[in-house]
Amino acid sequence: MTTGATSGIAGTTQSLIDSVNGTASTKTTSTTADTQDRFLKLLTTQLKNQDPLNPMDNAQLTSQLAQISTVDGIERLNATLQKLVSNSVDAEAMQAASLVGHQVMVAGSGLHLTDSGAVGGVDLGSAADSVTLTIKDSNGLVIKMLDLGSLEAGTNNFTWDGKTDSGAQAVNGAYSLSVDAKRGTDKVAASILQLAGVVSVNRSSQGVTLDLGQLGLAKMSDVKQIF
Repeated sequence: MTTGATSGIAGTTQSLIDSVNGTASTKTTSTTADTQDRFLKLLTTQLKNQDPLNPMDNAQLTSQLAQISTVDGIERLNATLQKLVSNSVDAEAMQAASLVGHQVMVAGSGLHLTDSGAVGGVDLGSAADSVTLTIKDSNGLVIKMLDLGSLEAGTNNFTWDGKTDSGAQAVNGAYSLSVDAKRGTDKVAASILQLAGVVSVNRSSQGVTLDLGQLGLAKMSDVKQIF
């Protein structure tokens, strides 16, 4: 093939590339279908105008086809993952909605005393030989040291009848708690769990949360127990 013919082929191919790129630049987004269409147009033109004495290598053609197939596969995978995430959020929202009106145990440091007493929880990182709760009133004064004895690792519930260390009946209301847990002489990681009622369910871009009234919002993963 002459030099002029080769130059003509190169010019035709370049014109097609420029045309495709020019069209693409007018769009703000590009879909996989658009990419495939542009690729096939370019490939067809290359095949029509290839040099008979130096045709396109089969390996090169196969590589280009594999690349466009990979892009298509990734696009489909992303779409599938988006659907899975959306379905997961919907399922979590339905599960959370079923908790409205129920009581749950979440991390906190409070205890609410009523005529029936008070219920709380302790979450232990490992088993403990000795677990002691310190109950304080609104002024920060210690009114009760509650010995829970030995407890297993995980969530453990306790009740308080409202009696102070002096034997008097504490007034109904809110109290604060702290916990001290030990195994032998070693300190055990422990946290207080507070009982709260689920008022409503909120769904936002941040996910699904439970409205626990005065305790604020909590994630489903924050719930340790459901009553």
